[in-house]
Amino acid sequence: MVPDLPESLPVWHLVGGLDPLDSSELRGDEPDDGYPVHLREWIRRDGLTCLKIKLRGNDSEWDYRRLLEVGRISAEEGVDHLTTDFNCTVTEPAYVNDILDHLAREDSSTYDRILYVEQPFPYDLEMHRIPVHSVADRKPLFMDESAHDWKHVRLGRELGWNGVALKTCKTQTGALLSLCWAKAHGMSLMVQDLTNPMLAQIPHALLGHHAGTIMGVESNGMQFYPEASIREARVHPGLYQRREGRLDLSTIRGPGFGYRMEEIDRL
Repeated sequence: MVPDLPESLPVWHLVGGLDPLDSSELRGDEPDDGYPVHLREWIRRDGLTCLKIKLRGNDSEWDYRRLLEVGRISAEEGVDHLTTDFNCTVTEPAYVNDILDHLAREDSSTYDRILYVEQPFPYDLEMHRIPVHSVADRKPLFMDESAHDWKHVRLGRELGWNGVALKTCKTQTGALLSLCWAKAHGMSLMVQDLTNPMLAQIPHALLGHHAGTIMGVESNGMQFYPEASIREARVHPGLYQRREGRLDLSTIRGPGFGYRMEEIDRL
């Protein structure tokens, strides 16, 4: 039995490494296009409760300071969940462990908000067979770039990874195969975004529902090029505008993926 589609899903916002966090970091050359230009504005406009923090992975002082800064804003603005993305640049588990342990000692509130850690290590697991059990013992450790093939997921589990991030842009079939293998072997799941605009947003959100993720779905198309999806947003407004920290799936219905193509003036 396929479960009924929920009305909405929690949605994650991407905090880029160069993104200003509040008005004190603005330089004066930000676009004046009606969209938020710093993190606090995004949180308040979209009611965000989940933030994915991009880190460098090769500068531990910068990474730790960034976590403290975003953690402070999260506490002040009522954000519940964080995740860290070290960008596949880390080569030693101790790098991540030291940051997490330092954070647990000095800012336990931010540490507790971290729901999982996204792929810190190089994506080619065959070439970089790094045992990562010590990181996974601290926080759920999710494969991302390495998870495009279920055989890589199998190798990752042997090395200590205990979660898988799925992306529909790497093909629906690949995502489903990785999902099935991961679920069969007790691994947690997440659905993440490489910026899905227009119709691509719909199967992305649907996978987030059906996969049974650790917490909703990441969706950042409305951050990077919101105008690209204006036509689709007229039919599915809640899929292209994050409100109260969620995506609204209630307009998805009908055959196929529930696109409602006949109502979208795309051609």
